[in-house]
Amino acid sequence: MSAPAVPEPAPGPRPEPTVPPPPDPAAALSLRGLWRRFGDKIAVAGVDLDVPSGSFFGLVGPNGAGKTTTLSMATGLLRPDFGTAHVLGTDLWAEPGVAKPRLGILPDGLRLFDRLTGAQLLTYAGLLHGLDRATVAARTEDLLAAMDLTGDRDTVVVDYSAGMTKKVSLACAMIHAPRVLVLDEPFEAVDPVSAANIRDILRRYVDDGGTVVVSSHVMDLVQRMCSHVAIIAGGHVLDTGTVDQVRGDQTLEDRFVELVGGRRQAGGLEWLRTSSD
Repeated sequence: MSAPAVPEPAPGPRPEPTVPPPPDPAAALSLRGLWRRFGDKIAVAGVDLDVPSGSFFGLVGPNGAGKTTTLSMATGLLRPDFGTAHVLGTDLWAEPGVAKPRLGILPDGLRLFDRLTGAQLLTYAGLLHGLDRATVAARTEDLLAAMDLTGDRDTVVVDYSAGMTKKVSLACAMIHAPRVLVLDEPFEAVDPVSAANIRDILRRYVDDGGTVVVSSHVMDLVQRMCSHVAIIAGGHVLDTGTVDQVRGDQTLEDRFVELVGGRRQAGGLEWLRTSSD
């Protein structure tokens, strides 16, 4: 019997071997050499990134930049092809039982058990995290009040608005008192009032010693809300630091466009100009 054929390696560029710096044990998240490929497409290409503890950190980039893939690998939702992720000094993939309870995660497009009421969903999330029923009951009421959802505690989540759904999802991510919140596009499809309430809750969380990481492509929001930022495009971190360090004497949006490129002159649409009949 002939030996089985050795499969050909997948096409596409290979990561060049590099030795990333050691992870920062004081950082809330410390990512080193993260790579992830989907078929022929390299979504994340050697990301090194430190999120300082106690920061309000924005991860910004255009659609398809690798933000969601990076955050998924940083939080244990997706295993990297190469690289490591440390949460407050603990290797996420080597010691998930230690690292993951420190995280509260709100993924983009999260599917909920939306036939449960808001109170039931929070109770379910708390019990999944191993909290006792008395603690879950007390925290559920606290979070419903903080999110302005007490009046809708017995409404099934499928009947919630987009803003209410985001708020109850955030409450589920917070019920076990994590030290790091990682939120992917938390303000997408959220009305201005709900967005303002969510920002206030997150600022209080940071003021009390927590760390928040949010991904967004809304530069003005990140500039007003965050203390630190990283700009990512094409699976690479192009710049990172405090918001003031990254933007310099420009707006964050102008600095982003300068780094990412792609701005085009709006020409060739003369037919859109108003004209008399």
